[in-house]
Amino acid sequence: MSNLDRYYHIIKHPVVTEKGSDDTATRNAYHFRVPVDANKIEIRHAIEKLFDVKVTGVNSLRVRGKTRRRGWVAGQRPDWKKAMVTLAEGQTIDVL
Repeated sequence: MSNLDRYYHIIKHPVVTEKGSDDTATRNAYHFRVPVDANKIEIRHAIEKLFDVKVTGVNSLRVRGKTRRRGWVAGQRPDWKKAMVTLAEGQTIDVL
């Protein structure tokens, strides 16, 4: 797998929520869903190469999967990781 393929694998899709939109407006941060094994350095390089922007900070967190029931059967959604990427002043990403 080449570096570009890995970058596309790291950035799965943006997480568009009301809180994320407010974060974009206030501190120029964008939220993305990333693999659980991705680290902050890989996320930074992927965003900088794919979107041609300057990243000033990366925060990440693991989201635990919710337990769901369907009748008698209980299951669990998979865990996932969210990355909040802060960009330099004046730079944007068109996520929609």
